[in-house]
Amino acid sequence: MATAAKLLPRAALQCATGFSPQQSFQRVARRTFTDSHKPPGNHSRSVLFSIVGAAALAPAGYFIYTRNPSKATFAPAYAETRVPTTTKTSSDGGQKGIFAPQAEDYQNVYDEIAERLVEFDEYDDGSYGPVVLRLGWHASGTYDAETQTGGSNGATMRFAPEMDHGANAGLKAAQDFLEPVKQEFPWITYSDLWTLATVCAIQEMAGPKIPWRPGRSDRDASWCTPDGRLPDGAKAQDHLRAIFGRMGFNDQEIVALSGAHALGRCHATRSGFEGPWTFSPTMLTNDYYRLLVDEKWEWKKWNGNPQFEDAGTRTLMMLPTDMALVQDEKFRPWVERYAKDGDKFFEDFASVVMKLLELGVPFSTGEEARLSFKSSNEE
Repeated sequence: MATAAKLLPRAALQCATGFSPQQSFQRVARRTFTDSHKPPGNHSRSVLFSIVGAAALAPAGYFIYTRNPSKATFAPAYAETRVPTTTKTSSDGGQKGIFAPQAEDYQNVYDEIAERLVEFDEYDDGSYGPVVLRLGWHASGTYDAETQTGGSNGATMRFAPEMDHGANAGLKAAQDFLEPVKQEFPWITYSDLWTLATVCAIQEMAGPKIPWRPGRSDRDASWCTPDGRLPDGAKAQDHLRAIFGRMGFNDQEIVALSGAHALGRCHATRSGFEGPWTFSPTMLTNDYYRLLVDEKWEWKKWNGNPQFEDAGTRTLMMLPTDMALVQDEKFRPWVERYAKDGDKFFEDFASVVMKLLELGVPFSTGEEARLSFKSSNEE
């Protein structure tokens, strides 16, 4: 049984350092940048990318650069996408052509985010990863299938009133963390940046590969969604089905997405809840489900919002919405399955996160345009 007492030794090293083994290794290897607390500037990167499907970006239009701008040629398929293009200039100030991002360019963005996740290691349990994931989740989770509004397209959380919604408390930290990346790669939209960063955070915290494709555009404050579209942790299964059903998710997908609670923690000053769900809040595992099934949970006696704590160590927490997953007869079989089979959880989690990040996005490219990014620990 995966009781808290039994899972604690396994996570002891990770919790003591605040890092997964992958992050700890990377932190030592790149420590030369830490003193200045600045990410590296211009640096060469190997082409660490792969494309899901043959010629994934073949449908995308692009300019071919020449020294003579008049000879630039254009493949027009990209003209109808939301992928930004930027004018390139030569060293003498003359125009060279139009820059249309390719797979390598997006891999470079991924690499920069991954590097920052290692270098800036003083946030929460030692990583910005969980809050970056939460930023992408909350930006995407506002989608309404009936009205075709909300979702990751727009990055409207940059503005009030959406920024000030209670469910988004604390997410300015993630936006600020990613702003230097936006400045280094000004051609990428915030909408694409936030969702790509979500993919990066998951993969760098030992999670599965998440297929991702570009094509989101940024919008102004008039596109902000109304408050109340994100889950309220104090409620139960009917609320979960209403919130996720509005986006088009079924019971299995609701349970799979909830596995993101293996990462990060709650803060009483933001949500009214306090504590981590697992002993390894910067490493994605199926321990969230194992603890839900095997641990004994009791109501926490405190002055904050109603929440549960584990009876063994009283250091972990579960929200009422978490407990609803084991109390509901249709949710529980999926919790039990993921508790027993981490590979199945990773498979379904990757699929449902990809779906979440694409909700409501008017892509003009097909599924063949999805990219698969190489993580920083891959050759």
